[in-house]
Amino acid sequence: MAQKEQSFANHSRIDPLFHRFLFPLAVLFVIAAVVRTILAPDWWGAVRIVGAIWAVALTLKIRLYALKLQDRIIRLEERLRMAQVLPEPLRGRIGEFSETQLVALRFAPDAELPGLCERTLAGNWDQKEIKKSIHTWRPDHWRV
Repeated sequence: MAQKEQSFANHSRIDPLFHRFLFPLAVLFVIAAVVRTILAPDWWGAVRIVGAIWAVALTLKIRLYALKLQDRIIRLEERLRMAQVLPEPLRGRIGEFSETQLVALRFAPDAELPGLCERTLAGNWDQKEIKKSIHTWRPDHWRV
């Protein structure tokens, strides 16, 4: 199956299992537990609320752990790529990039990377500015 071409406008990804099932269901459990406890207050109502809040927190933490691990891997990959692609003066400045800048620069092709790195460091660009400045998008279909 061919992958859809990525761009700034469409690069964010929805994980249907998380965004459309797990998280909404966990939030629904909290709402149902609160409503049930208001209608018929008892000790088990409080237990249900705590359990439902636990489900929301667990769902979010599992997702955030995966995203944080992905960002750490991207940071490593981009530093390795920059060490190979950037000219010598810029190689010494790789450590100046923030994690969010490195994550954004992964979409830049090798040909655009040196120029984007110079402008990013000079202007202290954030993710959005970096991504908007990329002319030829380098897709990342493997992200979580």
